[in-house]
Amino acid sequence: MFRFFKRKSAPEPVSPEAQAETVPDRAAGLAPPAVATALEPQAPSVPEQGVASVVEEPPVSGWFSRLRSGLRKTGSGISVLFGGSKIDEALYEELESALIMADAGMPATTMLLADLRRRVKAARAETPQQVRSLLVDALADLLRPLQKPLDIGRQRPTVLMMVGVNGAGKTTTIGKLTQHLLRADEKVLLAAGDTFRAAAREQLVAWGQRNQVQVIAQDGGDPAAVAFDAVNAGKARELDVVIVDTAGRLPTQLHLMEELKKIKRVVAKAMDGAPHEILLVIDANNGQNALAQVRAFDDALGLTGLVITKLDGSAKGGVIAAIARERPVPVYFIGVGEGLDDLQTFDAGAFARALVGEGE
Repeated sequence: MFRFFKRKSAPEPVSPEAQAETVPDRAAGLAPPAVATALEPQAPSVPEQGVASVVEEPPVSGWFSRLRSGLRKTGSGISVLFGGSKIDEALYEELESALIMADAGMPATTMLLADLRRRVKAARAETPQQVRSLLVDALADLLRPLQKPLDIGRQRPTVLMMVGVNGAGKTTTIGKLTQHLLRADEKVLLAAGDTFRAAAREQLVAWGQRNQVQVIAQDGGDPAAVAFDAVNAGKARELDVVIVDTAGRLPTQLHLMEELKKIKRVVAKAMDGAPHEILLVIDANNGQNALAQVRAFDDALGLTGLVITKLDGSAKGGVIAAIARERPVPVYFIGVGEGLDDLQTFDAGAFARALVGEGE
């Protein structure tokens, strides 16, 4: 699932005094110390009844079936175009319309069709079915630069900062990502940086309890202070990963975007080079608006990766092609359901096959 750059040694014993200590001294001018909530990360996990299946990785074929099912509307709409018997200009025009309707956008669609025409000519394709296979190849090549693993292990702790608009699924994504990290024997700490919405803190604490990891939380305080405390706590406890949640916001809310920049600066004061990853969580159902979100958050923060959620619903999926063409930020994970195992690493080839409806 993840690429690691080190093999961790056995953790050193922690003295009772160190366990009782909240965090090291904090920078002047920050809010009062955050209050640590939830459970210790080393506590043994007791699976809840009905949740035991989360310890098993889903078969790749089963996951691909869910992805293809989620993109069925787009896949079926594109696949049906190749049912004819000849390759003509009408086929390319219909493909152009289908790709634009799938949220691929005009720049990516124009690039794809130009590439497809070259491939058809070079391969001397004679049937629409051959054209479909070549379209899968062209789309996979466009998306492949986005297929990169999340690197954990260069720094300890590795600090992940999660951002996005309201309702994109940040907190749920954090819970799923934490589960994957725990399976890889990483020690994780969560920071509830959405300090103004009680439900967000409660949801993150619930994920912490479910995953048996500790959560740093604070009622109504400065989110930058919570992030600062969490990073210092992660360093003091020699943890592997600190995940900082943040409140959802629209890119047009400039004062809230400035708040994100402040969180980033404060985290950098707590640890040189942090945050090491700034991940934007986007809802695939937002279509071309998702591309606008990538642009805005990338310009403000310098994104290192994306998590694209809700590909199991009515999402058309083509916006990933638009992102690849116009703002190629790596896609670390895609979500195809509500289950813990429905967050999977992005595979350009599999996604291209599902989007084009191969196998329909």
